Amino acid sequence: MRVSLRGRGLLLAAALIWQTAPAQTLQGAALVSALQRGGYVIVMRHASSPQAPPPAAQANPDNPRHERQLDEVGRSAARAMGVAIRRLRIPLGAVLCSPTYRALETVRLAQLGEPQTREQLGDSGHSMQADTTGQRGRWLRMQVATLPAPRTDTLLVTHLPNIAEAFPADVRGLQDGAALVFRPDGHGGAQLVARVAIQEWPRLRAAP
Repeated sequence: MRVSLRGRGLLLAAALIWQTAPAQTLQGAALVSALQRGGYVIVMRHASSPQAPPPAAQANPDNPRHERQLDEVGRSAARAMGVAIRRLRIPLGAVLCSPTYRALETVRLAQLGEPQTREQLGDSGHSMQADTTGQRGRWLRMQVATLPAPRTDTLLVTHLPNIAEAFPADVRGLQDGAALVFRPDGHGGAQLVARVAIQEWPRLRAAP
């Protein structure tokens, strides 16, 4: 499919928005206050999971396909994160999730609401492999630039390759369960404002 000169210009402009938007870091109580007001998109890597699927005898009863599942560290961290988000009264609206078992298990253990699965957040059945077409990255950038419902934040739970395709400059050192917090600008762009390790959520405190 041929792209018009105008279309190429729009694509280039969108790319420049993502490449040049200055990051303003929010931390601690300032981050909590911002999230409490809503309007942010949280892109989270699923919690800690071994690289290999479990043997059939060790698979969770609700994991009939014997997909990769969280380890004890991941399960504990997901629960603690969920408790912290509820304690801090962070208003999650839409929760979009990879259809993989380990991502859905992260949301379920955190008790973050009923997730809506999206194939674009998944691993296409090939764990930890990049999408050479770039479609997952483009889709994820579009979601991050989408304003959440009023007074809510959007949560996206996905995988490291997906995040790396969408935000290659921001993915360095992003561990299992870590999140990137973006603020959509309402004009097709978004600004990275914070990185939160999954272990940091329980340590966050609201402003007095």
